[in-house]
Amino acid sequence: MSDQVTASLASRIGPEMAEFAGVVGDSGPVAVVGARTHWHVGGTADAGAREVRAPSGIWEHEPSEMTVRCGAGTTVAELDAHLARTCQMVPLDPVDAAATVGGVLACGFSGHRRLRYGHVRDLVLQTRHVDAAGKVVTAGGPTVKNVSGYDLPRLLVGSLGKLGLLAEVILRTLPVPPAAQWLEGDGDPFAAFDLLYRPSSILWNGSHAWILLEGDPADVAAEAAKLVSAGFDPCDDPPPIPGAGRESMRPSDLRALAGTGGEWLAEVGIGLVHRHEPVQAAPVSSVNAALMDLLKQRLDPDHRFNPGRRAW
Repeated sequence: MSDQVTASLASRIGPEMAEFAGVVGDSGPVAVVGARTHWHVGGTADAGAREVRAPSGIWEHEPSEMTVRCGAGTTVAELDAHLARTCQMVPLDPVDAAATVGGVLACGFSGHRRLRYGHVRDLVLQTRHVDAAGKVVTAGGPTVKNVSGYDLPRLLVGSLGKLGLLAEVILRTLPVPPAAQWLEGDGDPFAAFDLLYRPSSILWNGSHAWILLEGDPADVAAEAAKLVSAGFDPCDDPPPIPGAGRESMRPSDLRALAGTGGEWLAEVGIGLVHRHEPVQAAPVSSVNAALMDLLKQRLDPDHRFNPGRRAW
C-alpha cells in the first residue's frame, strides 16, 4: 500500500484503523490476539497464522448520549476505569478484567449480570472490522436509535473473529447502580428468582447460592429483606467464577444438577453452567452449520481468519 493511499485511508477512518487494516492485509492466514484470557475457546489457531493485535484506546465518550467508542484491543479494566469517572459502565463483566473488549465480544461471553442487563451483543451499537480483503467495514449505528440494514455487529459477536477482525466498537453505556448488595445462603435460589424483581445475578453451586441486587438504595434494601427472610445473609462477594468451560442448558433444567458432583457454578434464570474443566461444545444443527459455513465462504472465502478455530 502506497504512502499516498495510506494517508488517504487514515484521513477517512483514522490512523488506528488504517494501520490495523494494513497489518491484516489482503492475503495469508491471520490470528487476532487479545489478552489470551479465553484463548482456548474454539480451539487454537494454526501455528502458521500471523498474530495481529487490534487497536486499543478509548477515543470518544459521550456521557449524555450514553455511548463510548474504543478500540477492540482495549482492556475491560481500562474501559471500566474510564467510565467510572462519570458513574457509567458497560456490564461486560469478564472472568478476568485483563480481557480485551474485542475478545469478550468475539467469544460472545456475557458477564454474570446478564440476568439484569441482557446478552453482551445487546450492548453493541456499531462495529468496525477488517474484512478478508483488508478493507475496513463499518456496520451498525453510533446512537441507541434503531438502524436499518443487515445487522453485522450481532453476527460478529460470538464469531471468534472467523467472519471479520473487530477493530473498533461503539458500546451502549449504563448508569452505575447507586446501590449494590450481594447475599448468600442455603435457601432455594429458584424460589428467590420468583420472589425478586430483576435481580442482577443468581449464582448457585448445587447447595449454596449468591444473589446480587442492584438499583435504588431503598429498593435494594427492600429486596434484601425478602432474601434475609428466605435464609440469605449479606456478604461481600461471590466465589470466583470458573473460566475453563461453559455449558448452556435450559434454565428449568438447572435444578437437576443438584447432587451430580463436580465443581461448578450455575447462573439461575439464564441456564449457563461454569465449570473448572473444559466442556465439549454442544453440536450445532446441520441447517445452522450449513448457514454459517455459507456465511464464512462469503465473508472469508480463503479462510484467512483464525484458521484452526471453530465458532460453530
